[in-house]
Amino acid sequence: MTSSSSTSQDTQDMQDTQSLAKNNPDGLRADALMEEDVAWSHEIDGDRDGDQFDRSERAALRRVAGLSTELEDVTEVEYRQLRLERVVLVGVWTSGTATDADNSLAELAALAETAGALVLDGVVQRRDKPDAATYIGSGKANELRDVVLETGADTVICDGELSPGQLIHLEDVVKVKVIDRTALILDIFAQHAKSREGKAQVALAQMQYMLPRLRGWGQSLSRQMGGGSGGGLATRGPGETKIETDRRRIREKMAKMRREIADMKTGRDIKRQERRRNKVPSVAIAGYTNAGKSSLLNRLTGAGVLVENSLFATLDPTVRRAETPSGRLYTLADTVGFVRHLPHHLVEAFRSTMEEVGDSDLILHVVDGSHPAPEEQLAAVREVVRDVGATKVPEIVVINKADAADPLVLQRLMRNEKRSIAVSARTGQGIQELLALIDVELPHPSVELEALVPYTLGRLVARAHADGEVLSEEHTPEGTLLKARVHEELAAELAPYAPVPAA
Repeated sequence: MTSSSSTSQDTQDMQDTQSLAKNNPDGLRADALMEEDVAWSHEIDGDRDGDQFDRSERAALRRVAGLSTELEDVTEVEYRQLRLERVVLVGVWTSGTATDADNSLAELAALAETAGALVLDGVVQRRDKPDAATYIGSGKANELRDVVLETGADTVICDGELSPGQLIHLEDVVKVKVIDRTALILDIFAQHAKSREGKAQVALAQMQYMLPRLRGWGQSLSRQMGGGSGGGLATRGPGETKIETDRRRIREKMAKMRREIADMKTGRDIKRQERRRNKVPSVAIAGYTNAGKSSLLNRLTGAGVLVENSLFATLDPTVRRAETPSGRLYTLADTVGFVRHLPHHLVEAFRSTMEEVGDSDLILHVVDGSHPAPEEQLAAVREVVRDVGATKVPEIVVINKADAADPLVLQRLMRNEKRSIAVSARTGQGIQELLALIDVELPHPSVELEALVPYTLGRLVARAHADGEVLSEEHTPEGTLLKARVHEELAAELAPYAPVPAA
Protein backbone atom coordinates (compact mmCIF):
# COMPACT_ATOMS: atom_id res chain seq x y z
CA MET A 1 0.00 0.00 0.00
CA THR A 2 2.77 2.33 0.90
CA SER A 3 4.84 1.36 -2.12
CA SER A 4 2.07 1.99 -4.61
CA SER A 5 1.32 5.31 -2.90
CA SER A 6 4.98 6.37 -3.21
CA THR A 7 5.07 5.38 -6.86
CA SER A 8 1.93 7.30 -7.57
CA GLN A 9 3.35 10.31 -5.73
CA ASP A 10 6.64 10.17 -7.71
CA THR A 11 4.72 9.91 -10.96
CA GLN A 12 2.59 12.89 -10.00
CA ASP A 13 5.74 14.95 -9.02
CA MET A 14 7.38 14.13 -12.33
CA GLN A 15 4.32 15.24 -14.23
CA ASP A 16 4.17 18.43 -12.19
CA THR A 17 7.85 19.05 -12.85
CA GLN A 18 7.40 18.57 -16.60
CA SER A 19 4.44 20.90 -16.54
CA LEU A 20 6.46 23.55 -14.69
CA ALA A 21 9.34 23.14 -17.09
CA LYS A 22 7.03 23.98 -19.98
CA ASN A 23 5.24 26.84 -18.23
CA ASN A 24 8.10 28.38 -16.20
CA PRO A 25 11.48 27.14 -17.47
CA ASP A 26 13.45 30.07 -15.93
CA GLY A 27 12.17 29.55 -12.41
CA LEU A 28 12.76 25.79 -12.59
CA ARG A 29 16.26 26.37 -13.93
CA ALA A 30 17.07 28.60 -10.94
CA ASP A 31 15.80 25.90 -8.55
CA ALA A 32 17.75 23.22 -10.32
CA LEU A 33 20.98 25.22 -10.06
CA MET A 34 20.72 24.96 -6.28
CA GLU A 35 20.62 21.14 -6.35
CA GLU A 36 23.86 19.17 -6.37
CA ASP A 37 22.60 15.90 -7.83
CA VAL A 38 19.86 16.92 -10.19
CA ALA A 39 19.41 14.51 -13.11
CA TRP A 40 20.05 15.88 -16.58
CA SER A 41 16.99 16.08 -18.77
CA HIS A 42 16.81 17.20 -22.35
CA GLU A 43 13.52 18.99 -21.73
CA ILE A 44 14.93 20.88 -18.72
CA ASP A 45 18.66 21.13 -19.44
CA GLY A 46 18.56 21.43 -23.18
CA ASP A 47 17.71 25.14 -22.96
CA ARG A 48 20.43 25.99 -20.41
CA ASP A 49 22.75 28.76 -21.57
CA GLY A 50 26.41 27.78 -21.30
CA ASP A 51 28.34 25.10 -19.43
CA GLN A 52 27.06 23.84 -16.10
CA PHE A 53 29.43 23.82 -13.11
CA ASP A 54 29.65 22.22 -9.71
CA ARG A 55 28.78 24.34 -6.72
CA SER A 56 32.48 25.03 -5.92
CA GLU A 57 33.11 26.16 -9.48
CA ARG A 58 30.03 28.36 -9.46
CA ALA A 59 31.20 30.04 -6.25
CA ALA A 60 34.72 30.68 -7.56
CA LEU A 61 35.85 34.03 -9.03
CA ARG A 62 35.76 34.11 -12.79
CA ARG A 63 36.94 36.62 -15.31
CA VAL A 64 34.23 38.31 -17.35
CA ALA A 65 35.34 38.80 -20.93
CA GLY A 66 34.96 42.13 -22.66
CA LEU A 67 35.22 44.41 -19.59
CA SER A 68 38.90 45.38 -19.84
CA THR A 69 39.61 48.92 -21.11
CA GLU A 70 43.22 48.11 -22.02
CA LEU A 71 43.75 48.88 -25.71
CA GLU A 72 45.53 46.29 -27.82
CA ASP A 73 46.25 48.70 -30.67
CA VAL A 74 48.26 51.79 -29.67
CA THR A 75 46.65 53.72 -32.53
CA GLU A 76 43.38 53.58 -30.60
CA VAL A 77 44.82 55.50 -27.63
CA GLU A 78 42.89 58.67 -26.90
CA TYR A 79 43.33 61.34 -24.25
CA ARG A 80 40.86 61.11 -21.41
CA GLN A 81 40.18 64.24 -19.35
CA LEU A 82 40.96 63.74 -15.68
CA ARG A 83 39.02 65.22 -12.80
CA LEU A 84 40.70 68.60 -12.30
CA GLU A 85 40.60 70.65 -9.12
CA ARG A 86 38.05 73.45 -9.52
CA VAL A 87 39.35 76.75 -8.14
CA VAL A 88 38.26 80.35 -7.56
CA LEU A 89 40.96 83.05 -7.51
CA VAL A 90 41.01 85.94 -5.03
CA GLY A 91 43.22 89.02 -5.22
CA VAL A 92 43.66 92.15 -3.10
CA TRP A 93 44.41 95.31 -5.08
CA THR A 94 46.51 97.53 -2.81
CA SER A 95 48.51 99.64 -5.28
CA GLY A 96 48.87 100.36 -8.96
CA THR A 97 46.12 100.47 -11.55
CA ALA A 98 43.18 98.15 -12.11
CA THR A 99 45.01 96.76 -15.15
CA ASP A 100 47.96 95.79 -12.95
CA ALA A 101 45.59 93.94 -10.59
CA ASP A 102 43.96 92.14 -13.51
CA ASN A 103 47.35 91.15 -14.95
CA SER A 104 48.43 89.77 -11.57
CA LEU A 105 45.25 87.66 -11.34
CA ALA A 106 45.71 86.50 -14.94
CA GLU A 107 49.21 85.30 -14.04
CA LEU A 108 47.78 83.49 -11.00
CA ALA A 109 45.29 81.79 -13.34
CA ALA A 110 48.17 80.64 -15.56
CA LEU A 111 49.97 79.28 -12.49
CA ALA A 112 46.82 77.42 -11.40
CA GLU A 113 46.39 75.87 -14.85
CA THR A 114 50.05 74.84 -14.86
CA ALA A 115 49.46 73.10 -11.53
CA GLY A 116 46.54 71.17 -13.05
CA ALA A 117 43.53 73.15 -11.83
CA LEU A 118 40.41 74.36 -13.61
CA VAL A 119 39.84 78.08 -12.99
CA LEU A 120 36.15 78.88 -12.63
CA ASP A 121 36.13 82.49 -11.49
CA GLY A 122 38.31 85.29 -10.15
CA VAL A 123 37.54 88.24 -7.90
CA VAL A 124 39.60 91.28 -6.84
CA GLN A 125 38.99 93.56 -3.87
CA ARG A 126 40.33 97.12 -3.50
CA ARG A 127 41.89 97.61 -0.06
CA ASP A 128 44.67 99.68 1.47
CA LYS A 129 46.17 96.48 2.89
CA PRO A 130 45.02 92.84 3.27
CA ASP A 131 42.76 92.13 6.23
CA ALA A 132 44.72 90.68 9.14
CA ALA A 133 42.06 88.04 9.91
CA THR A 134 40.58 86.81 6.62
CA TYR A 135 42.76 88.55 3.96
CA ILE A 136 39.69 90.13 2.29
CA GLY A 137 37.53 91.06 5.30
CA SER A 138 34.62 89.20 6.89
CA GLY A 139 31.93 90.67 4.62
CA LYS A 140 33.80 89.88 1.40
CA ALA A 141 34.64 86.43 2.77
CA ASN A 142 30.89 85.71 3.03
CA GLU A 143 30.43 86.94 -0.55
CA LEU A 144 33.29 84.67 -1.59
CA ARG A 145 31.47 81.78 0.07
CA ASP A 146 28.45 82.50 -2.16
CA VAL A 147 30.71 82.49 -5.25
CA VAL A 148 32.17 79.14 -4.19
CA LEU A 149 28.69 77.64 -3.75
CA GLU A 150 27.50 79.06 -7.07
CA THR A 151 30.44 77.75 -9.09
CA GLY A 152 30.88 74.44 -7.27
CA ALA A 153 34.55 75.13 -6.55
CA ASP A 154 36.52 73.00 -4.11
CA THR A 155 39.56 75.30 -3.63
CA VAL A 156 40.23 79.01 -3.20
CA ILE A 157 43.63 80.42 -4.26
CA CYS A 158 44.71 83.80 -2.88
CA ASP A 159 47.08 86.04 -4.85
CA GLY A 160 49.51 86.62 -1.99
CA GLU A 161 51.21 84.86 0.89
CA LEU A 162 48.74 84.29 3.73
CA SER A 163 49.63 83.94 7.38
CA PRO A 164 48.59 80.74 9.18
CA GLY A 165 45.81 82.66 10.95
CA GLN A 166 44.43 84.07 7.69
CA LEU A 167 44.35 80.59 6.17
CA ILE A 168 42.42 79.14 9.12
CA HIS A 169 39.89 81.98 9.38
CA LEU A 170 39.21 82.13 5.64
CA GLU A 171 38.72 78.36 5.47
CA ASP A 172 36.25 78.57 8.37
CA VAL A 173 34.14 81.01 6.34
CA VAL A 174 34.27 79.57 2.81
CA LYS A 175 34.19 75.91 4.00
CA VAL A 176 36.61 74.73 1.27
CA LYS A 177 40.38 74.38 1.05
CA VAL A 178 42.30 77.67 0.86
CA ILE A 179 45.88 77.98 -0.42
CA ASP A 180 48.02 80.98 -1.28
CA ARG A 181 50.29 81.92 -4.17
CA THR A 182 53.37 80.55 -2.41
CA ALA A 183 51.85 77.10 -1.90
CA LEU A 184 50.76 77.06 -5.55
CA ILE A 185 54.25 77.86 -6.86
CA LEU A 186 55.78 75.26 -4.53
CA ASP A 187 53.35 72.67 -5.91
CA ILE A 188 54.38 73.50 -9.49
CA PHE A 189 58.05 73.23 -8.58
CA ALA A 190 57.40 69.86 -6.93
CA GLN A 191 55.75 68.59 -10.12
CA HIS A 192 58.50 69.79 -12.45
CA ALA A 193 61.67 69.05 -10.46
CA LYS A 194 63.51 66.16 -12.11
CA SER A 195 67.09 66.10 -10.83
CA ARG A 196 68.09 64.95 -7.35
CA GLU A 197 69.24 68.44 -6.42
CA GLY A 198 66.08 70.07 -7.74
CA LYS A 199 63.88 67.71 -5.76
CA ALA A 200 65.90 68.33 -2.60
CA GLN A 201 65.66 72.11 -3.02
CA VAL A 202 61.90 71.98 -3.54
CA ALA A 203 61.45 69.67 -0.54
CA LEU A 204 63.44 72.08 1.64
CA ALA A 205 61.33 75.04 0.51
CA GLN A 206 58.11 73.12 1.16
CA MET A 207 59.18 72.20 4.68
CA GLN A 208 60.18 75.81 5.41
CA TYR A 209 56.73 76.93 4.26
CA MET A 210 54.86 74.18 6.12
CA LEU A 211 56.65 74.49 9.47
CA PRO A 212 54.69 77.50 10.89
CA ARG A 213 51.44 76.25 9.31
CA LEU A 214 51.15 72.87 11.00
CA ARG A 215 47.79 72.32 12.64
CA GLY A 216 46.50 69.61 14.95
CA TRP A 217 43.07 68.21 15.72
CA GLY A 218 41.86 66.13 18.67
CA GLN A 219 44.54 63.75 19.90
CA SER A 220 47.13 65.61 17.86
CA LEU A 221 47.07 68.32 20.54
CA SER A 222 47.59 65.96 23.47
CA ARG A 223 50.89 65.84 25.32
CA GLN A 224 53.27 62.97 25.68
CA MET A 225 54.48 62.02 29.15
CA GLY A 226 57.44 64.03 30.42
CA GLY A 227 60.75 62.48 31.36
CA GLY A 228 61.42 61.42 34.95
CA SER A 229 64.77 61.96 36.61
CA GLY A 230 65.59 58.28 37.02
CA GLY A 231 63.44 56.64 34.37
CA GLY A 232 60.41 54.55 35.21
CA LEU A 233 57.30 56.57 35.93
CA ALA A 234 57.39 59.99 34.25
CA THR A 235 56.40 62.49 36.92
CA ARG A 236 58.45 65.57 36.11
CA GLY A 237 55.85 67.27 33.99
CA PRO A 238 54.16 67.43 30.58
CA GLY A 239 56.25 66.56 27.55
CA GLU A 240 55.97 67.65 23.93
CA THR A 241 52.62 67.90 22.23
CA LYS A 242 52.17 65.96 19.02
CA ILE A 243 52.44 69.13 16.95
CA GLU A 244 55.71 70.05 18.69
CA THR A 245 57.04 66.60 17.88
CA ASP A 246 56.10 67.08 14.23
CA ARG A 247 57.86 70.44 14.12
CA ARG A 248 60.99 68.99 15.67
CA ARG A 249 61.05 66.19 13.09
CA ILE A 250 60.60 68.68 10.27
CA ARG A 251 63.52 70.76 11.58
CA GLU A 252 65.67 67.64 11.70
CA LYS A 253 64.71 66.79 8.09
CA MET A 254 65.45 70.37 7.00
CA ALA A 255 68.91 70.21 8.57
CA LYS A 256 69.60 66.94 6.78
CA MET A 257 68.33 68.39 3.48
CA ARG A 258 70.57 71.44 3.82
CA ARG A 259 73.59 69.18 4.32
CA GLU A 260 72.69 67.17 1.21
CA ILE A 261 72.25 70.33 -0.88
CA ALA A 262 75.59 71.65 0.39
CA ASP A 263 77.27 68.40 -0.68
CA MET A 264 75.70 68.67 -4.15
CA LYS A 265 76.76 72.33 -4.36
CA THR A 266 80.37 71.25 -3.83
CA GLY A 267 80.30 69.18 -7.02
CA ARG A 268 79.00 72.12 -9.04
CA ASP A 269 81.61 74.44 -7.52
CA ILE A 270 84.36 72.07 -8.60
CA LYS A 271 83.05 72.07 -12.18
CA ARG A 272 82.87 75.87 -12.10
CA GLN A 273 86.45 76.14 -10.83
CA GLU A 274 87.58 73.81 -13.59
CA ARG A 275 86.01 76.10 -16.19
CA ARG A 276 87.73 79.09 -14.60
CA ARG A 277 91.06 77.27 -14.56
CA ASN A 278 90.69 76.68 -18.27
CA LYS A 279 89.82 80.36 -18.82
CA VAL A 280 86.37 79.55 -20.22
CA PRO A 281 84.05 82.58 -19.92
CA SER A 282 80.52 81.87 -18.69
CA VAL A 283 77.21 83.34 -19.81
CA ALA A 284 74.01 82.86 -17.75
CA ILE A 285 70.51 83.02 -19.23
CA ALA A 286 68.11 84.55 -16.73
CA GLY A 287 64.58 85.79 -17.13
CA TYR A 288 60.91 85.52 -16.35
CA THR A 289 59.29 82.12 -16.55
CA ASN A 290 57.99 81.23 -20.02
CA ALA A 291 60.02 84.03 -21.61
CA GLY A 292 61.78 81.52 -23.89
CA LYS A 293 65.08 80.87 -22.08
CA SER A 294 65.22 77.16 -22.96
CA SER A 295 64.26 77.92 -26.57
CA LEU A 296 67.10 80.42 -26.79
CA LEU A 297 69.55 77.91 -25.28
CA ASN A 298 68.49 75.31 -27.85
CA ARG A 299 68.85 77.83 -30.68
CA LEU A 300 72.35 78.92 -29.57
CA THR A 301 73.79 75.51 -28.65
CA GLY A 302 71.42 72.78 -29.88
CA ALA A 303 71.05 71.59 -26.29
CA GLY A 304 67.73 69.80 -26.79
CA VAL A 305 66.24 71.11 -23.52
CA LEU A 306 62.50 70.65 -22.96
CA VAL A 307 60.51 73.54 -24.45
CA GLU A 308 56.89 73.94 -23.43
CA ASN A 309 54.41 76.82 -23.39
CA SER A 310 53.89 76.65 -19.62
CA LEU A 311 55.27 78.27 -16.50
CA PHE A 312 58.34 76.69 -14.89
CA ALA A 313 58.56 73.92 -17.51
CA THR A 314 62.27 73.48 -16.73
CA LEU A 315 63.77 73.94 -13.26
CA ASP A 316 67.12 72.18 -13.37
CA PRO A 317 70.07 74.31 -14.59
CA THR A 318 71.60 73.22 -17.88
CA VAL A 319 75.18 74.17 -18.88
CA ARG A 320 76.27 73.82 -22.51
CA ARG A 321 79.39 74.69 -24.47
CA ALA A 322 79.11 77.38 -27.15
CA GLU A 323 81.40 79.30 -29.51
CA THR A 324 81.40 82.91 -30.63
CA PRO A 325 81.74 83.86 -34.32
CA SER A 326 85.43 84.68 -33.69
CA GLY A 327 86.06 81.19 -32.29
CA ARG A 328 86.09 81.96 -28.56
CA LEU A 329 84.67 79.18 -26.39
CA TYR A 330 82.29 79.94 -23.54
CA THR A 331 79.65 78.18 -21.46
CA LEU A 332 75.94 78.99 -21.59
CA ALA A 333 73.85 78.18 -18.49
CA ASP A 334 70.05 78.06 -18.43
CA THR A 335 68.69 78.95 -14.97
CA VAL A 336 65.35 78.57 -13.21
CA GLY A 337 62.67 81.02 -14.29
CA PHE A 338 61.60 83.89 -12.07
CA VAL A 339 58.15 85.26 -11.32
CA ARG A 340 56.68 88.19 -9.45
CA HIS A 341 56.63 87.67 -5.69
CA LEU A 342 58.79 84.57 -5.99
CA PRO A 343 58.56 82.93 -2.54
CA HIS A 344 61.60 83.72 -0.43
CA HIS A 345 61.67 80.05 0.60
CA LEU A 346 62.42 79.17 -3.04
CA VAL A 347 65.01 81.91 -3.42
CA GLU A 348 66.80 80.60 -0.35
CA ALA A 349 66.51 76.92 -1.35
CA PHE A 350 67.59 77.56 -4.97
CA ARG A 351 70.37 79.97 -3.98
CA SER A 352 73.04 77.39 -4.84
CA THR A 353 71.52 76.99 -8.32
CA MET A 354 71.10 80.74 -8.81
CA GLU A 355 74.79 81.23 -8.03
CA GLU A 356 75.34 80.37 -11.70
CA VAL A 357 74.03 83.87 -12.40
CA GLY A 358 76.21 85.57 -9.79
CA ASP A 359 79.40 83.79 -10.89
CA SER A 360 78.92 84.36 -14.62
CA ASP A 361 80.79 86.88 -16.76
CA LEU A 362 77.67 88.00 -18.65
CA ILE A 363 73.91 87.75 -18.10
CA LEU A 364 71.48 87.35 -20.99
CA HIS A 365 68.30 88.75 -19.46
CA VAL A 366 65.50 87.26 -21.56
CA VAL A 367 62.15 89.09 -21.58
CA ASP A 368 58.94 88.15 -23.41
CA GLY A 369 58.34 90.93 -25.94
CA SER A 370 54.78 89.76 -26.55
CA HIS A 371 53.81 89.98 -22.85
CA PRO A 372 51.33 92.74 -21.87
CA ALA A 373 53.71 94.15 -19.25
CA PRO A 374 57.35 93.31 -20.15
CA GLU A 375 58.71 96.11 -17.92
CA GLU A 376 57.21 94.38 -14.88
CA GLN A 377 58.97 91.16 -15.89
CA LEU A 378 62.28 93.01 -16.09
CA ALA A 379 61.78 94.54 -12.64
CA ALA A 380 60.80 91.20 -11.05
CA VAL A 381 63.87 89.41 -12.43
CA ARG A 382 66.25 92.18 -11.40
CA GLU A 383 64.87 92.04 -7.87
CA VAL A 384 65.80 88.35 -7.61
CA VAL A 385 69.18 89.03 -9.23
CA ARG A 386 69.86 91.56 -6.47
CA ASP A 387 68.89 88.95 -3.87
CA VAL A 388 71.57 86.55 -5.13
CA GLY A 389 74.23 89.29 -5.31
CA ALA A 390 74.71 89.48 -9.08
CA THR A 391 74.26 93.23 -9.56
CA LYS A 392 77.83 93.80 -10.82
CA VAL A 393 77.62 91.27 -13.67
CA PRO A 394 77.19 92.92 -17.13
CA GLU A 395 73.73 92.41 -18.63
CA ILE A 396 72.29 92.19 -22.14
CA VAL A 397 68.49 92.45 -22.39
CA VAL A 398 67.32 89.91 -24.98
CA ILE A 399 63.77 90.73 -26.11
CA ASN A 400 62.49 87.35 -27.26
CA LYS A 401 59.41 86.48 -29.34
CA ALA A 402 60.00 89.49 -31.57
CA ASP A 403 58.00 87.81 -34.33
CA ALA A 404 54.86 87.95 -32.16
CA ALA A 405 55.50 91.24 -30.36
CA ASP A 406 53.98 94.65 -31.06
CA PRO A 407 56.56 96.74 -32.96
CA LEU A 408 55.76 99.74 -30.76
CA VAL A 409 56.48 97.71 -27.64
CA LEU A 410 59.81 96.57 -29.12
CA GLN A 411 60.76 100.16 -29.90
CA ARG A 412 59.84 101.26 -26.38
CA LEU A 413 61.86 98.48 -24.76
CA MET A 414 64.93 99.04 -26.93
CA ARG A 415 64.74 102.79 -26.26
CA ASN A 416 64.56 102.27 -22.48
CA GLU A 417 67.14 99.44 -22.34
CA LYS A 418 70.36 100.72 -23.88
CA ARG A 419 72.07 97.30 -24.10
CA SER A 420 69.26 95.31 -25.70
CA ILE A 421 68.55 93.28 -28.81
CA ALA A 422 65.34 91.85 -30.29
CA VAL A 423 65.42 88.17 -31.33
CA SER A 424 63.08 85.27 -32.03
CA ALA A 425 64.26 81.90 -30.80
CA ARG A 426 61.53 80.23 -32.83
CA THR A 427 62.38 81.73 -36.24
CA GLY A 428 66.08 82.53 -35.69
CA GLN A 429 65.61 86.27 -36.18
CA GLY A 430 68.45 88.27 -34.60
CA ILE A 431 70.40 85.22 -33.38
CA GLN A 432 73.56 86.00 -35.40
CA GLU A 433 73.53 89.59 -34.13
CA LEU A 434 73.17 88.27 -30.57
CA LEU A 435 76.18 85.96 -31.02
CA ALA A 436 78.27 88.87 -32.28
CA LEU A 437 77.16 90.99 -29.32
CA ILE A 438 78.12 88.22 -26.89
CA ASP A 439 81.56 88.07 -28.52
CA VAL A 440 82.01 91.81 -27.93
CA GLU A 441 80.63 91.87 -24.39
CA LEU A 442 82.52 88.89 -23.01
CA PRO A 443 85.38 90.22 -20.88
CA HIS A 444 88.82 90.48 -22.45
CA PRO A 445 92.06 91.27 -20.59
CA SER A 446 92.86 94.84 -21.46
CA VAL A 447 96.66 94.78 -21.98
CA GLU A 448 98.56 92.65 -24.50
CA LEU A 449 102.29 92.32 -23.77
CA GLU A 450 105.40 90.22 -24.15
CA ALA A 451 107.72 89.52 -21.22
CA LEU A 452 110.80 87.41 -20.44
CA VAL A 453 110.00 86.25 -16.91
CA PRO A 454 112.89 84.80 -14.83
CA TYR A 455 112.37 81.28 -13.58
CA THR A 456 112.57 82.58 -10.01
CA LEU A 457 109.32 84.49 -10.62
CA GLY A 458 107.20 81.59 -11.80
CA ARG A 459 104.29 82.97 -9.77
CA LEU A 460 103.85 85.72 -12.39
CA VAL A 461 103.56 83.12 -15.14
CA ALA A 462 101.02 81.22 -13.03
CA ARG A 463 98.96 84.40 -12.54
CA ALA A 464 99.04 85.07 -16.27
CA HIS A 465 97.59 81.60 -16.84
CA ALA A 466 94.97 82.02 -14.10
CA ASP A 467 93.83 85.61 -14.71
CA GLY A 468 94.72 86.33 -18.34
CA GLU A 469 94.89 84.82 -21.81
CA VAL A 470 98.27 83.27 -22.65
CA LEU A 471 98.83 83.57 -26.39
CA SER A 472 102.23 81.84 -26.50
CA GLU A 473 104.82 80.52 -24.05
CA GLU A 474 108.45 79.56 -24.71
CA HIS A 475 111.11 78.39 -22.26
CA THR A 476 114.53 79.95 -22.94
CA PRO A 477 117.84 79.78 -21.04
CA GLU A 478 117.11 83.21 -19.54
CA GLY A 479 113.51 82.50 -18.48
CA THR A 480 109.97 82.06 -19.79
CA LEU A 481 109.17 84.14 -22.86
CA LEU A 482 105.48 84.94 -22.40
CA LYS A 483 103.06 86.64 -24.75
CA ALA A 484 99.67 87.20 -23.16
CA ARG A 485 96.68 89.45 -22.57
CA VAL A 486 96.46 90.39 -18.92
CA HIS A 487 94.79 92.93 -16.66
CA GLU A 488 96.44 96.27 -15.87
CA GLU A 489 97.59 95.22 -12.39
CA LEU A 490 99.50 92.19 -13.62
CA ALA A 491 100.76 94.14 -16.66
CA ALA A 492 102.45 96.61 -14.31
CA GLU A 493 104.29 93.76 -12.55
CA LEU A 494 105.38 92.18 -15.86
CA ALA A 495 106.46 95.48 -17.49
CA PRO A 496 110.06 95.44 -16.09
CA TYR A 497 110.65 92.12 -17.84
CA ALA A 498 109.61 93.22 -21.29
CA PRO A 499 112.35 92.28 -23.76
CA VAL A 500 114.44 95.19 -24.98
CA PRO A 501 113.97 95.68 -28.76
CA ALA A 502 117.07 95.18 -30.82
CA ALA A 503 118.88 98.35 -31.94
